[in-house]
Amino acid sequence: MPHSNRPPIAETATSPRRIQYVNRIENVSGLPPEQREALREVTQRYVFRANDYYLGLIDWNDPNDPIRQLIIPRLEELHDWGRLDASDEAAVSVAPGVQHKYPHTVLLLCNEVCGAYCRYCFRKRLFMDENDEVTHDVSEGIRYIAANPAVTNVLLTGGDPLLMSTRRLREILAALRAIPHVRIIRIGSKMPAFNPWRLLDDPDLQELFRTHSTPRKRIYLMAHFDHPRELTDPAVEGIDQFLRCGVVCVNQCPLIRGINDDPRVLSDLFRELSFIGCPPYYLFQGRPTAGNEPYAVPIVRGWEIFREALRIGSGLARRARYVMSHATGKVAIVGVDDRHIYLRYHRAKDPDLRGRFLVYERDDAALWLDELHPADDASPRFEPTSLLGVDEGPE
Repeated sequence: MPHSNRPPIAETATSPRRIQYVNRIENVSGLPPEQREALREVTQRYVFRANDYYLGLIDWNDPNDPIRQLIIPRLEELHDWGRLDASDEAAVSVAPGVQHKYPHTVLLLCNEVCGAYCRYCFRKRLFMDENDEVTHDVSEGIRYIAANPAVTNVLLTGGDPLLMSTRRLREILAALRAIPHVRIIRIGSKMPAFNPWRLLDDPDLQELFRTHSTPRKRIYLMAHFDHPRELTDPAVEGIDQFLRCGVVCVNQCPLIRGINDDPRVLSDLFRELSFIGCPPYYLFQGRPTAGNEPYAVPIVRGWEIFREALRIGSGLARRARYVMSHATGKVAIVGVDDRHIYLRYHRAKDPDLRGRFLVYERDDAALWLDELHPADDASPRFEPTSLLGVDEGPE
């Protein structure tokens, strides 16, 4: 019997919890020895990391368990498919660890480690030995932000900023708060799902958020819950603590085959998130990243799932936009009919594309904007990028 979508009530967060990390697939006791051996090659290409709490959410008797699909490697990750930088983030990198794609928002890639590694991660390139995109010295990024008064939003990402020490976070937040035009600091993190005790057991971190999330200059948690079963009692208590510290919480996640590509699962996730004060913000079309073939959902199928999921719940549970983070901007998927796919630029790198409505021929197999054919002269044609035979992966 598959698991219910409701989270397990296995423990509470009232007492401290020391998380034990697992960095070798050989040490995952829930897998038979032959499976551990078979998956070693995958982990040599794309790093594996988990912890005892998160592994404990898996029903090991169910090979299709969604938490298992999220964290345990699959042999299909080795297929020759996708690109490591599917959205061409390198093109908007203005300094080491600094991305500036939209006028008002700058990304600081301040950490190259996560609490655990989602198998469908679109930035898995950052966790490879040859990575040099992330910097631990954000001083150049701070100077860049200070010199650009149009920047009102800064997103700390990576990797996971909440895996850094509280001391290091304090230095970064204090430096950003010293810049008058930075009004919002966002922290992109899956730690509320992977390790709720990161905040619950750290009063210094709680005080740090209370200090720097002020009535006119808020800190936003960009949480990353992918499935309702991640919303355990400790995870919900963790979100509650963020809220009590004055942090505004929203959720963003991709649509992932085998995890949340079911309207009932997605609607349950959206509704539960609205109940706990962390409403949905973005639902992302999965980027065609190297290794991600087993998690890909076609655009048309994704729209059908998203549309059906939005039939249930209050307006607060239906706030998500379904978007592609394309190299040219955030492209919202706004409709599909028998002949066409309708899109609109929600954000655009090129000012001339902002808000532009796009119409493409319906293609039920297409996974990404580059694969679509324009239905009119107003919709741009992007150079198709084959998802097969790409040679930019690790040796």
